[in-house]
Amino acid sequence: MISSPTTQPDLRLPLYQRLRDEIAHQIARNTWRSGEPIPTEAELAATHGVAIGTVRKAIDVLVADGLVERQQGRGTFVRRPRFDRSLFRFFRHLGPDGSQVVPEGRILSRALRPAPETVRAALAVDARAETIQLVRLRLLQGRPILSEEIWLPAGRFAPLLTAPLPEIGDLLYPAYERLCNEIVARAEETLTVASATAADGECLDIAEGAPVVVVERLAFGFDGRPIEWRLTRGAAADFRYRIDIR
Repeated sequence: MISSPTTQPDLRLPLYQRLRDEIAHQIARNTWRSGEPIPTEAELAATHGVAIGTVRKAIDVLVADGLVERQQGRGTFVRRPRFDRSLFRFFRHLGPDGSQVVPEGRILSRALRPAPETVRAALAVDARAETIQLVRLRLLQGRPILSEEIWLPAGRFAPLLTAPLPEIGDLLYPAYERLCNEIVARAEETLTVASATAADGECLDIAEGAPVVVVERLAFGFDGRPIEWRLTRGAAADFRYRIDIR
């Protein structure tokens, strides 16, 4: 019988979907870490008392969701999407030799703050819930290129308030996993264009009123719950968008 350590399975769901949710829950709890294999189909079938076909269908959904990947002749492995570099599909910031580099991440402030209504709605938290606000700059060779406003549920990310800044590092998602045991499984992004505010001008060294590209991101954990709302702003002069249509 399929069951979850913290929740009862929804018996209205097909058996393969319940198994998919149980495996995703175990991945979220780091039963198997990034790059590690999950049990074989035969082992999962025996453990959960289901048919091999049910296991295979559950894994097909996990593959489609990007949580695991099949490797020919080796098995099925936990996969971690690499969201920390995804902004650089949009903003052309390269090293001196033209190579893609990871900009420095500089946290300017971090505090418990009441989230705006739009953020609360996105994170599915009520007005009484504590939230953490991070304000961060991304810099390349000392030049600020992106500003970020990040909101997180405090109960899940409390260690970020007290961790030494060098321990958090330049990439937040590995820090979420390392310090808070929270893993980003997927994200939704919306791009808009706006005019630079006075704060943008000061942070990014651009003229007030200059065009900026705004990327709003909502990230989700393996349990399907939203865990991060992020607003990134960068000069439109540095922006590009490319899509390959076939």
